[in-house]
Amino acid sequence: MSRVSTYLNFNRNTEEAFNFYKIVFGTEFSGDGFRRYKDVPPAGGMPLIAPPDQNLIMHVSLPIHDGHRLMGSDMPESLGFTLNKGNNVCIYLQVDTREEIGRLFLALAQGGVVEQELMDMFWGKYYGSVTDKFGVKWMFTCSEKASESPDSSRGMIFPRQGS
Repeated sequence: MSRVSTYLNFNRNTEEAFNFYKIVFGTEFSGDGFRRYKDVPPAGGMPLIAPPDQNLIMHVSLPIHDGHRLMGSDMPESLGFTLNKGNNVCIYLQVDTREEIGRLFLALAQGGVVEQELMDMFWGKYYGSVTDKFGVKWMFTCSEKASESPDSSRGMIFPRQGS
């Protein structure tokens, strides 16, 4: 089932913010709670994490209201991130098929910047991200495996666009 979530990025205080939101909304974190950068497997496609940043939050998910989720992560500079007003909020689309994710990704990338090409990630999802031509950040994910996709012979990896 497709769903939309709000993804928030923070400068080293995701854990504090999400513990606050947990109290405000009276809900519990999804899955294993806080996933930290130190927990990324070495072959996960991520660069090495600087020791001071290893305990920062890579991902957290909190159901807040009527099926909507707040998700978040820290954006450490050691990984090349620079947190600015405007890149701290993303629209996170979880879609059912690779075909749908490819169509949406290509459409929103037109005139924008591809930040992460669509690809299978170490956490088991097909994932990519783009900032559209209006400066809105979009993240995409899909659980459908390549072998399940009707057009699995064609990869959905795209070159960077824009500047």
